[in-house]
Amino acid sequence: MKTVRQKTERIHALDSLRAIMMLLGLVLHSVITYIGGEPYAAWPIRDPNNFNPNLEWISSLIHVFRMPIFMVVAGFFAALLFYERGSRRMFKNRMNRITLPFLVFVIILFVPVVGGMNYTLEVFASNPDAIENTLEKFSTAQSFIPTRTMHLWFLYYLIMFSVVSFLLGLLFKKLPKISKSIHNTFHYILKSPTLRLFVFTFLTVLILVFMDKYWVNTSTSFILEFNTFIFYLFFYMFGWLLYKSKSFLKTFMKHDWLFTILGTALFTWYFILDTVKLDLLIIMSIRSLACWLLIFGITGLFIRYASHHSARMRYISDASYWVYLLHLPLTIIIPALIADWDISGVLKFLFVMLTTSCICFVTYHFFVRNTFIGKFLNGRKYSRKTSDLKQVEIPELKIIRDK
Repeated sequence: MKTVRQKTERIHALDSLRAIMMLLGLVLHSVITYIGGEPYAAWPIRDPNNFNPNLEWISSLIHVFRMPIFMVVAGFFAALLFYERGSRRMFKNRMNRITLPFLVFVIILFVPVVGGMNYTLEVFASNPDAIENTLEKFSTAQSFIPTRTMHLWFLYYLIMFSVVSFLLGLLFKKLPKISKSIHNTFHYILKSPTLRLFVFTFLTVLILVFMDKYWVNTSTSFILEFNTFIFYLFFYMFGWLLYKSKSFLKTFMKHDWLFTILGTALFTWYFILDTVKLDLLIIMSIRSLACWLLIFGITGLFIRYASHHSARMRYISDASYWVYLLHLPLTIIIPALIADWDISGVLKFLFVMLTTSCICFVTYHFFVRNTFIGKFLNGRKYSRKTSDLKQVEIPELKIIRDK
């Protein structure tokens, strides 16, 4: 009997969700210079003249949900590739779309990022020899060798997650009973919005207790940071398992607005509290609950409102990879160029964000989208004669339609 091939359809909602989570990195790195407070190793620059402590709320809120959501979607699409296209093609795709861009751009962007950071620090310190001092730091060949992963840290960990999930996928294919039991349990938990919120909040708290931290720190070191690895692997594997229970995606729309509002309100309440008086376990629980409220809520909103094709949103999705790669040096250097402007920190943040966005999207449109760079990053390039409304389907963003 001839087998009838199942039709596929694009998952526009998750495609758009992944892109927006990447683009929020631009917002995050634009605002952080103007939040005030003590600088830290990953981002030492603080505008000494124009800052607004209230902007820290934006930075802190984005940190709670952005990367967990991104990892969930990344895990979902990796599983889609594994089960729909096969393990070998999944592995090859992840290496081409993640490993190669990481290796290339970690080298290309190292000098602009580190040099820009040094230059901006010199400018904020009112040093008239800012340019000369910055150039001196790259006087040897060794100074051009990347010493950290910078904002590409998530690609670095995605490479490892891809290998781990590939191996686990092969293992559980040989253990069908255990695999079925895991998926049935996951399936059962997803049925109830309340149960899944409780279970995954509880598991997140357990991970934080194990790490003895109220939240995970982003590691930009080439040396594997175990806490970062375990924490984000948890969200990635949630997305992987979610693919097998994809029929429940539509249930994320239930309470989507409520969960998003509650998650934002809960985090805002926590943010304005004197957290010194709170027990560490309470802080872990609040942040974990806010995180999962926002994961389920925001994902539900995208499924509700972004499940249909939009040429504009498809364009933004295609551009998001390039925009994320390019944005960091700009959000570092532009604050130095406007350091003397007599305007508020809020207006400077908006100027940095909008200027960086314009540069990134313009360069994508004219120098990436129709060139070999676009093919290198996204697996294809568009002809200038081809309308954006007539786009070729991307295999990794397809899903088997349930019969």
